[in-house]
Amino acid sequence: MARVRLPRSLGFVLGDYGILSVLLLLCAFFSLVTRAEQFPTGAEAARQLADELAARGDGKVVIVVRDNEDDRAFARELERQLERRHMLVAASVHGQPADARRAIVKVAERGERIIAFACNQVTSSWSIYEPFTSRYPSLSGAIVAKPKGYVWPNFLKTDNLLNVANQIAVIALIAIGMTMVIITGGIDLSVGSLIALSAVVTARLIRDVGGAESASTLGMLAAGCGGVLICAASGVFSGGMVTLFRIPPFIVTVAMMLVSSGLAYILANGESINRVPDAFITLGRGSALFHIPNGVVLMLLAYACAQLVMTRTVFGRYLYAVGGNAEAARLSGVPVRRMLLVAYTLCGALAGLGGVVMASQLKSGAPTYGQLYELYVIAAVVVGGTSLSGGRGKILGTLIGAFIIAVIQNGMNLTGVESYTQKIVLGLVILGAVMLDRLKRGR
Repeated sequence: MARVRLPRSLGFVLGDYGILSVLLLLCAFFSLVTRAEQFPTGAEAARQLADELAARGDGKVVIVVRDNEDDRAFARELERQLERRHMLVAASVHGQPADARRAIVKVAERGERIIAFACNQVTSSWSIYEPFTSRYPSLSGAIVAKPKGYVWPNFLKTDNLLNVANQIAVIALIAIGMTMVIITGGIDLSVGSLIALSAVVTARLIRDVGGAESASTLGMLAAGCGGVLICAASGVFSGGMVTLFRIPPFIVTVAMMLVSSGLAYILANGESINRVPDAFITLGRGSALFHIPNGVVLMLLAYACAQLVMTRTVFGRYLYAVGGNAEAARLSGVPVRRMLLVAYTLCGALAGLGGVVMASQLKSGAPTYGQLYELYVIAAVVVGGTSLSGGRGKILGTLIGAFIIAVIQNGMNLTGVESYTQKIVLGLVILGAVMLDRLKRGR
């Protein structure tokens, strides 16, 4: 049978890290289609608006913002900037349109000359200013001033990019272990249920043993370790069934998926466990390094370690050997059974760690967590270039694959694609990745 010969350009795309070009193209596409007018916020917006108001000459300003943290910070900075420019603030309103009306009426009745209502993008759209400028002579020259807008992709906004990374952190963590398992020629379909089991065990240990809302940092750490350990034990069991009894990994891990899900429901009594301290969210939602979420930092550290293990250690070489040809590896002195057992154990442990991160993100543990996550994890691994036949794959490729999945989902959300269509697209992406793998093998 003739082999399919590929053009060099397509060969690059199908190469070890050629999938990176796909990620970059996706980012470029969604950056193009999500371009929209943006408005600066915070200190930058306050400085820009203060310069504009200072150019209008003498007079007082009424600051109108909503009563939330971001708007209050904008108002405080604007007041400081106006004071530096020797301009007076007649009133600073933090609230709803009704609050702004009352404050403006008081200013107008005092007869103070107002040159502008200083607003942000939201409050500038309130239809309360024009009646006052026509009714009160002191307000007749007042304008509604807001920071000038600029065109920038919603996809490339810092908050959105951090949100993409944080949302993919759990899937990417578990995908490390899944990559190792698939490289050996196996698969683990229980990781979604292990997420729920880990989250429930962690939350229940915090509630029943650690002191619930008053749990200490050490207590929460111990509870998290408990969640990881029980999932690692599940991985040991799956690996044992595969190696000792030669049961197909598909059957073993489907069984463990059902067992883990059932245990999660039993331990949680079918309900969400949310009696955990506020500090518990530090791992999933907190940030310390350059405002990068802690979950993302943990994910990057895990990938750095996994990359070193898979490319610079005997263990990594043994995994590839087992996946390439298990019998040849055994005859060469590779402890095949031990490698398989360790791979499934690590996959279970990383699923447990993902469950702890998810519990921290959602500040609770529930048996419904992780549904269909095994499909997203496998998709990330396959899209990242790991062969389902075993023996070939890259850890960094898996990370790129995880980001491809995240970028596609985020881009479709930003462009208003409904969830049902998103499932179709994700299915086609997985099918396309497998097809590309077949083409690579046929080169």
